[in-house]
Parts: sequence; structure tokens; C-alpha cells
Amino acid sequence: MKRLLGLCLLLMLGSCGGVGVERYAAEQPRLDLAQFFAAPVEAWGIFQKRSGEVAKRFHVQIASHREGERLILDERFLYSDGTRQRRVWTLTPEGAGRWRGQAADVVGVARGEVAGNALRWRYRMQLPVDGSTYEVDFDDWMYLMDADTLVNRSSMSKFGVELGQVSLFFRRSPGGQP
Repeated sequence: MKRLLGLCLLLMLGSCGGVGVERYAAEQPRLDLAQFFAAPVEAWGIFQKRSGEVAKRFHVQIASHREGERLILDERFLYSDGTRQRRVWTLTPEGAGRWRGQAADVVGVARGEVAGNALRWRYRMQLPVDGSTYEVDFDDWMYLMDADTLVNRSSMSKFGVELGQVSLFFRRSPGGQP
């Protein structure tokens, strides 16, 4: 019983730590979401189970446009098994580097914060798996590498237990200035 309590305490302490996005405030190049997504973007990614096994590979084509201050991202996924998925994000700036995001399969509102070259998104998503749908939590970290490359590392969890990770590499048309 003491071991179980110790393990629970260790898990709780581990989940409280971590780096805040403000750690990256001085990093360059600075990430401007609206500017990065002003041109068409392609992305390639994988989902890895906790064991490290790659369970899915995918390609994403992203088109965007502005509606006032809102940024609309239309994502079209093609998975290695031939399945397709579409997600349309509506991103709204909330000042001081903060963003709010909504999509049909996101439960409630996604919350994001940008500092320097980094963006951290946190949200709950309805994830279809083998004919069932599960609500899972995502903790996304995105890092602008250069003007045209964005790297994303996401942790997916349920009840605080990590289920797997998503790695995603975004590339926009070189020199994709509007």
C-alpha cells in the first residue's frame, strides 16, 4: 500500500512540474500564427503509442483565411491506412500572446499561449477509435524553426495517464508571405 501511495504522489508531483511557454520568450524567430499560416501549409506526422510503436502516419494539407481578427485553418488529413479526416479550427486572439481555438471535435475551448518561437495549446478532443469515441486531453507544443518550418510535439492523455504522442512537422510554401 505504501508503494502505491508513493507512486501516486510521484505521478502527481510530476504532472505539476514542467516548463512554461514564457521560458521561450527570447527565442527567435518569433512565432506569429497568422503570418505563418498566411500561405498554404503541408504537414507530416506520426502517432506513437506509449510503447513507442508508431500506430499511425499521416499527411495534412492546411488552407487558411482570415475573418476579421479570427484565423480559420482548414485541415485535411490523409492517414497511412487510407482514411481521411477534416478539421476546421477557428482561432481567435485574446491579447498578450493568448489564443482561443474551437473545432467541431474539440470539447469546449482550446487555450493557447505564444512566447518567442513557441506555442503551447491545451484542449480536450473527441477521438474516434475503432468505432468508439473517447475524450482525450492534448498538450501541444509547437516551435518555429525557421520562417517556413514549425515542429509540433503533443502528448495525449486520459485521466492524467499518457496514451501516446504525436509528432508533426509543418512546412509552408517557401517565402510564403502573403
